[in-house]
Amino acid sequence: MPSSIFTSPYSLLTVALVALSISACQPTDSDTSSASTSEWSCQTQKIPFAYSACHINAQALTDGRYSLQLFWQQTKSTQPLLTFDQLLASLPPSQTLAFAMNAGMYNERYAPIGYTVIEGEEIRALNLNEGGGNFHLLPNGVMWWNKAGNIQITESHELQQQLEQGTAKPWFATQSGPMLVIDDAIHPQFNPDSTSLKFRNGAGVCTDGSIQFVNSDEPVSFYEFAALFKDNLNCPNALFLDGGIASALYAPSINRHDKKEMGVIIGVVDSKN
Repeated sequence: MPSSIFTSPYSLLTVALVALSISACQPTDSDTSSASTSEWSCQTQKIPFAYSACHINAQALTDGRYSLQLFWQQTKSTQPLLTFDQLLASLPPSQTLAFAMNAGMYNERYAPIGYTVIEGEEIRALNLNEGGGNFHLLPNGVMWWNKAGNIQITESHELQQQLEQGTAKPWFATQSGPMLVIDDAIHPQFNPDSTSLKFRNGAGVCTDGSIQFVNSDEPVSFYEFAALFKDNLNCPNALFLDGGIASALYAPSINRHDKKEMGVIIGVVDSKN
């Protein structure tokens, strides 16, 4: 049957609604793209520089479904996982990885060079040595949490005192350096006019009750990176994890899956069942 050249009011309404729905699905010129749940989210931002960030509400880590974990070696093996793909393959069917990134620094064998605790087992003792490189740009620090999931970032010597006093009982811990923000102050050795620009990633414990994990998507200075945590994300304590070619992020909700090799991995696990 040939179509009519006339259009009813109902068909015009249908066309308008379809056009509106298509328009709503188009990307915008916003500086932000995101995917989120009520407990966690990942976003990309362009201001004050290009970066990708994932955060989780600290309360969500004490409720049972979500957990922040460190991963290093393959199941029943001393070989390091190395990649996000290997980590994903090692998870049981009841678990998924919400997001993850490289954790503390590592040596040529992909073993951690700083204090590392995984499920209560000390893998590497607290490293208080002096030396060169970013790790020894003191003060450095430790991101750690107890079995209840309460997360802190603590300067390394302060944590040593807490360990000796028995007031800190890490279930997971990763040490790196330098600290980015210490008690709401940017690391004293960072230069606002520095021209040393690199890709960098780090983590912060923030005043809104969130834990922020950030990967710069363009080279930045230590000062710029620390200022992001302090001024934009409101994290009074933040820790540099690593940078350059070691900086890696897994965040499928924003289509990010870096194919790099790394040492210890930090990630949020969603136990659906």
